[in-house]
Amino acid sequence: MSQLLSRFAENLFWLARYMERAENLARILQVNETFARDRKGASDWAPIVELNSDEKAFYKKHEKAGAAEVLHFYILDRENPNSIIFSVHAARENARALRHLISTEMWSQLNVFHGWLLSLKKKDLALSELSYLCGKIKENCQTHAGITEGTFYRDESWCFYILGKYLERVDQTSRLLDIKYRHPGDEGIDPTSEASLWNTLLRSGAGYHAFRRVQPRGMKAQDVAGFFIFDQAFPRSMATCVGELQDTFDQLKTEYGLNPGKGVGAVMSEIDKALKSMKKESYWDESLHRRMDEVQLLTGKLSNAVGLAFFDKDG
Repeated sequence: MSQLLSRFAENLFWLARYMERAENLARILQVNETFARDRKGASDWAPIVELNSDEKAFYKKHEKAGAAEVLHFYILDRENPNSIIFSVHAARENARALRHLISTEMWSQLNVFHGWLLSLKKKDLALSELSYLCGKIKENCQTHAGITEGTFYRDESWCFYILGKYLERVDQTSRLLDIKYRHPGDEGIDPTSEASLWNTLLRSGAGYHAFRRVQPRGMKAQDVAGFFIFDQAFPRSMATCVGELQDTFDQLKTEYGLNPGKGVGAVMSEIDKALKSMKKESYWDESLHRRMDEVQLLTGKLSNAVGLAFFDKDG
């Protein structure tokens, strides 16, 4: 039976989610400056605001979605709950509560990373420095992932970290597919033939080189979308993440006596049904937006169900 307090399980779940979120956003910002262009050839920053459903919060502070405004909002704005600095700060606060469970290396690296982010100034967000800056953020997030993989004890604590990690990946992949499908690189061009759009998508999701292993030439919309949804050899695909979630729920139940309950099971069934139904239709056309919206709603439901099943037990 499990001896892990539910509040620590929740800390681990959100530690993983926030670190995944920070890395994902850094990659998208870096790729956007290099590859994402509007019809006039300039970098298009507005889709990033839509990607995170932040239109209301962003335009309350800024009149336009230019590079300077978007970069500050998503890197240094401590009031934005979707910013990198907010995510890393939240991850550090969760890690602080877990000092007795996580390794010294995990805490030290995260603490240094957080301190470096706090030292950044407006001048550090210059477009000429953006690739380096985002690369360093990604490197720190990946270092955290590597240290965690190599030092974190494999008990039920690890399971809750894994749940947070893969739930966040499902959500982020669905958002990426959704927003990139709705914003082709040029007005009037069919997204099924817009190669640059899908090139950007693959790089934003860290999937370009993996995709080329599967498809050495060409870049069709249905192939790219299918890769991100169904390819079980790609660690960020929805199918891979859902499989990892299910395996972890099973492990919690069989090894640690923690039953996820009917709520979690029902949502997992809904997600599995949604993925299977996509295989039977042209999921890359107009239905893709609807399907990705459905997945985002289901990941929200799953997060809530996990909270009810595991995190409200200590009181």
